Amino acid sequence: MAKSSTGGPQRRNSVKAPLIFSAVLAVVAGVCTMIFATGGAEKELRVDLGLTAMGIAFIASLLISSLLLMTEKPNPDYLSEGSGIHRSSAKIPGGAGSVGKPAPSSAPRDEDPGTSRPADPTN
Repeated sequence: MAKSSTGGPQRRNSVKAPLIFSAVLAVVAGVCTMIFATGGAEKELRVDLGLTAMGIAFIASLLISSLLLMTEKPNPDYLSEGSGIHRSSAKIPGGAGSVGKPAPSSAPRDEDPGTSRPADPTN
């Protein structure tokens, strides 16, 4: 059996959990079907319908739970280091860390800031 980094067996390789879950669900479905399909206290229990419901519930729940376990895929370790979607926006140029700070100028200014705009025709 495959071992995880902590030394124990990997959870997704275990067969016990889906089998136990399916068995419990099958017993509940079988007992409920036997009781409710009887139709009254004076009639005989419908064991045939109960066993049929047990088999269907066991197979269906085992199939669904095993498919869900097979599709589970753990995230890689590098995602928790801040290199992906959870990056700090303060470290991104133009991100939240630059709010309120003056923008760095990339071109030198030779002109007076007031003369660089055209005259307003409404004045």
